[in-house]
Amino acid sequence: MFPADMKSAFRFAMLALVLVIVAMVSALTAMRLAIHGQEVAVPPLVGLGPAEAERTVSALGLQMSIERQYYSPQIPEGKIMSQLPLPGTPVRRGWEVRVAQSLGPTRVAIPDVTGESEHAAELNIRRRGLDVASMADVEAEGVPADQVLAQSPTSNAVQVAAPKISLLVTSAAEPQTFVMPSFVGQPLGSASRTLQDAGFRLGNVGIAAAPTAPTAPATEDTNAAVAPMPAAPPGQQPVVAQPAPPAQPSPSSIIVTQAPAAGQRVTAGTAVSFEVR
Repeated sequence: MFPADMKSAFRFAMLALVLVIVAMVSALTAMRLAIHGQEVAVPPLVGLGPAEAERTVSALGLQMSIERQYYSPQIPEGKIMSQLPLPGTPVRRGWEVRVAQSLGPTRVAIPDVTGESEHAAELNIRRRGLDVASMADVEAEGVPADQVLAQSPTSNAVQVAAPKISLLVTSAAEPQTFVMPSFVGQPLGSASRTLQDAGFRLGNVGIAAAPTAPTAPATEDTNAAVAPMPAAPPGQQPVVAQPAPPAQPSPSSIIVTQAPAAGQRVTAGTAVSFEVR
């Protein structure tokens, strides 16, 4: 048998455990009641006008936003034609109900804007009370850039859902890029033919500067006299040495430098310049 003090401690522990369980159950019940006490059922809004629908949701502590507008031959113009959440859905107070508004039957003819520029097509669409829903770009061979290639819905389409038109517009093709090879050490003639065959242009071709000759060391006798140049005979002008004419590049000239340098990315039609010897 347990001593009296151990029995008292056991009874005290069991009583404390029961009190804790009762407190937790009470807290969960109160929380559930508080949460459900803030919930309301979403009212039906389809067929109501925007003002009446706004008053209906506001009375329940909800909010409403008109997100879309669609044509509908069944729902009169200006009335709510769909909603989310659906009627009867339990939501908390402050929830936003999203609705779509009816534009009534289709009364606007969809224009044909294919072949027009993007700017002209957009003006033509908005002038008729329509909007541009989306615009996508695509490269089309043989078709100029900035031209409407297709549209959705098509011109004069029936049963149009929304007053918006999506456009497919051509875009300029991205220039093809290449990695510049090295022409150093090759003859100028063969490098020129290679460039032309690859779609490049020959730029400036210049003669590379000749390496500077080393200066002769000074002699120990700095006071040595410099031999004078022989005088011209009487009655004759002194002969002045003329510099040699600069060399001209030829197909056999060897390339020593190039621009752009080897390894750089270039586009077709780039001009490539050389220095040769």
